[in-house]
Amino acid sequence: MFTKLDADFPKGWRQTFGALWLGCFITGLGFSMTMPFMPLFMESLGTYSQTQLNFYSGLAFSATYLSQAIMSPLWGSLADQKGRKLMCLRASGVMALTITATGLAQGVWSIIALRFLQGAFSGYINNAAAFIAGETPKRRSGTVLSTMMTANVTGNLLGPLFGGAIAGLGGYRLPFFVTGALMALAFILTAILTREHFIPITKEKMKPAKEVLVSLPNKSLIFLMFTTTLIVQASLMSISPIISLLVKELMHNHGNVSFVSGVVAAAPGFGTLLAARYLGKKMDASGPTKVLMCGMTYQVVMFLPMFFIRDVWLLTLFRFLIGLSSAALLPAVQTVLTTQVDKQVFGRIFSYNQSFQAAGGVVGPLIGSAVSSVFDYEGVFLFTSLLLAINLALIMLAHKKIA
Repeated sequence: MFTKLDADFPKGWRQTFGALWLGCFITGLGFSMTMPFMPLFMESLGTYSQTQLNFYSGLAFSATYLSQAIMSPLWGSLADQKGRKLMCLRASGVMALTITATGLAQGVWSIIALRFLQGAFSGYINNAAAFIAGETPKRRSGTVLSTMMTANVTGNLLGPLFGGAIAGLGGYRLPFFVTGALMALAFILTAILTREHFIPITKEKMKPAKEVLVSLPNKSLIFLMFTTTLIVQASLMSISPIISLLVKELMHNHGNVSFVSGVVAAAPGFGTLLAARYLGKKMDASGPTKVLMCGMTYQVVMFLPMFFIRDVWLLTLFRFLIGLSSAALLPAVQTVLTTQVDKQVFGRIFSYNQSFQAAGGVVGPLIGSAVSSVFDYEGVFLFTSLLLAINLALIMLAHKKIA
């Protein structure tokens, strides 16, 4: 994957990267193997109205993001004291247990509680990004973090296929057991194959969070990147809950709506996989901020015509085109953070960024539901374009301050 590594890459870097990439792939795979079937699994546990089922499913979905947003700063502080490898082990180990326990659940409230617990201890992907960023020369961060992103995207693309096949063979509980076993494998791979060159910070010498933020050389830029993470994630999540409903409307409830919905939902992922490596190299060559602004401009333009689309395959095409630029957004934000902060505070800065991303996961579906109820499904695309345009304007204003 990386044919020419510079001499300043630490020994064992390739092996560490490979293990973390597989861990992120497994995490993405496991999430998308189980989440699409959560409402059906809940439905099998009792007799619920459609309104109740929608409520419980939404609660189970958002509970993970909510607890993740709350707990991430705590884990970030611990990461700066103990290292990012330990945080990856904590996340994969606890997720293996909670996901397996979810497969054994006998009621919806047990599932919701386990999802909340899972979110409180999750964070493998973000910690893996902080881990590998700390092991990588800053001038190569764009390529490395963009390539790392392909792991999660690939897992999310393949997950529903594997999850559907496994559920068809052994019922809705089996995907949770398989995912639990895979997360245990991610724990083992991370424990054995990764090597972290980390200098611990004692609790006494560790600066308080407020002091860390105040001492940052470009505080406004850092907080703008946090906000960008929230808006990008909210934009992605605002569309997701209504995709199947929009597809059903565009197909006039004829044909295989489930299959076509899966294709439409997966289309951005294919675009991201195709463009990730190229955009990563552009970040290293031209700077992450320029790539971020270009990617956001592109998405603003692409979302606008989707408001007028009345053909499901044209919708699929535009979602694929949007996916081409997705690799220029969150990886670019992470690369900006990598270049702006000292390695000693990577854990906390990346954890704050994770909190904002999790908040986007909570806010996004709420925005999508509210906008679609007032302006119909297509209105979400228009609102998303406006949201990204505002964010783009803020980044352009701050561009002169970015090194």
